[in-house]
Amino acid sequence: MWLAVIAILIGLAILVWSADVFIDGATTLAKKFSVPSFLIGVLILGIGTSAPEMVVSVLAAIEGSPELALGNAYGSNIINIALVLGATVLISPIIIRKAIVKRDLPILVGITVIAAWQLRDGALSAVDGIVLVVLLIAVLGMQIFLSLREGYHEHEDDVVTEIDEEKAEQSVARGLGSLFIGILMLVISSRAIVWGAVELATFWGLSELIIGLTIVAVGTSLPELVSSLSAARKGEHDMALGNIIGSNIFNTLGVVGLAALIAPITVNPVILSRDVLTMGAITLLLVALCVYVYMTKRKFGRLSGTTLVLFFVGYTGWLIQTVNM
Repeated sequence: MWLAVIAILIGLAILVWSADVFIDGATTLAKKFSVPSFLIGVLILGIGTSAPEMVVSVLAAIEGSPELALGNAYGSNIINIALVLGATVLISPIIIRKAIVKRDLPILVGITVIAAWQLRDGALSAVDGIVLVVLLIAVLGMQIFLSLREGYHEHEDDVVTEIDEEKAEQSVARGLGSLFIGILMLVISSRAIVWGAVELATFWGLSELIIGLTIVAVGTSLPELVSSLSAARKGEHDMALGNIIGSNIFNTLGVVGLAALIAPITVNPVILSRDVLTMGAITLLLVALCVYVYMTKRKFGRLSGTTLVLFFVGYTGWLIQTVNM
C-alpha cells in the first residue's frame, strides 16, 4: 500500500515538471513553423496526453477487463470537460474562436452520438472498433487540412521574430527535444500514478468500472489537466481548448476503438444509462456555454468554469450513490 502512495506522489511531482517542458516544446515549434496553436492543441497535446488512456485501456482489454477500458475512456472524457477545462478557465479565462463553435464542437457532438449509438446493442465488436479508428483518421486528417487552409494563426498575436539560421535550427532542435522529453515523462509519470491508484482502489475493494470511471480516469486525465493549465498560464488559450477537444476525440474513437479491436466488449447497461448519458450531457453543456460566450463576445471564464466543476461534483456524487446502492 505504501509503495502505491509513494508512486502517486512521485508521479505527480514529475507530471507537473514534464507538462511545462512539453508545452514549451510545442509552443516553440508552433511559433517556428507558424502552426496554429489550436491545431497543436488538438494533435500534439490532445493525442499525446491521451497516451495514458490508450495504454491503460489496451492493457485492460488484453487482460480481460473491458469495463476498466470503457470506464477509463468515458470517465476521462467527462473529467476533461468538467474538471480539466473547468479548472483551467477558473484560473485563466479563454477566448472562444468562431471556427471552434461552427466546426470543432459539432464534430465532438457527432462523435459522442456515434459512440452512444454503437452501444445500443450492449456490445462493441471488432467491426465497431474498425469504424471508430477509421473515423479517428478521417477527423484528424480533416482537422489538419482545414486548420492549415483557413489559418487560425491569423488570429494569433504572437509573431516570430527574425533570427539567424543557426539560432533557428537550435530553436527547432530544442523544441523537438522538449516535446519528446515532456511527452515521455508525462506518460511514465501518469502510468505510475494510475498504477498506484489502481492498487489502492483494489485494496479498498472497488469494482473495475468504478475504478475506471474515477481513480483511473482522473489519473490518466492528469496530463490534460496540467498541460491545459500550463498552456492557459502561458497565454496559449487555443492550445488549452484544443487539448480538451483533441483528447476527447482520441479517447472516444482511438482508445475505445483499439480496445474493441483487441477483444469484443460486453457493455454493462449502467455504462449507457449513466456514464455515456453524462458524457453526452457535459458535451452539450460545453457547446451551450461556448455558443453563449461567443455570441455575447465574452471570455469563457469563471462562471462557465464554476458550472463545469459543479457538474463534475454532481456526477461524482451520483457515482458514489450508485456504488452504495
